[in-house]
Amino acid sequence: MEVTKTTVFSQIEETIANLSINITEDRKKVLQPLIDHIQNGVNNKELINLNFICTHNSRRSHLSQIWAQTLAHYINVPNVYCYSGGTEATAMNINVVETLIQQGFKTQSLSETANPIYAVKFSENNQPIIGFSKKYDNEFNPENDFCAIMTCSQADEGCPFIAGANKRVPITYEDPKVFDNTPLGKEKYAERSLEIASEMLYVFKSIK
Repeated sequence: MEVTKTTVFSQIEETIANLSINITEDRKKVLQPLIDHIQNGVNNKELINLNFICTHNSRRSHLSQIWAQTLAHYINVPNVYCYSGGTEATAMNINVVETLIQQGFKTQSLSETANPIYAVKFSENNQPIIGFSKKYDNEFNPENDFCAIMTCSQADEGCPFIAGANKRVPITYEDPKVFDNTPLGKEKYAERSLEIASEMLYVFKSIK
């Protein structure tokens, strides 16, 4: 498909412009099943539901969901709806929220509980992404006909069957959690977010 870019906040656009899409051949092989799934949905003019899943739905799955939704919009790939979930619910980590703000997103806290709810906006006129920790089969997520993208090896290995998924794709990332409460925390969260963004940019730019 012809790439036609749509509007996102200027700071996000700057972040995207600075992304490296120098993806290794090994990672291209990892990403190809997701590309194929999205391409098939585009070809058949179907809804493309992507559910990014990790153990706690606190870090990597949220970053993946938010960047995938943003870049699907930015590259103008139609009918893509992104979700996230865990094999258990904890909380969307505050370091993820702060990282997204630094990279150009606008966030609003909708509830201040042990499992807070955030609205995350990537453009002026699109509805926000609602971020909170939940199990992958939470009623907030699609019940069936979705692609389950496993963003951590623990969830991939510990949850071999995802009910309702019509496709399962392991695309795992290292957990920035190991850098919590260290001097490298901010840097490593930003690094992981940009790695995920780069790969999602590659995925959506590959759609024809």
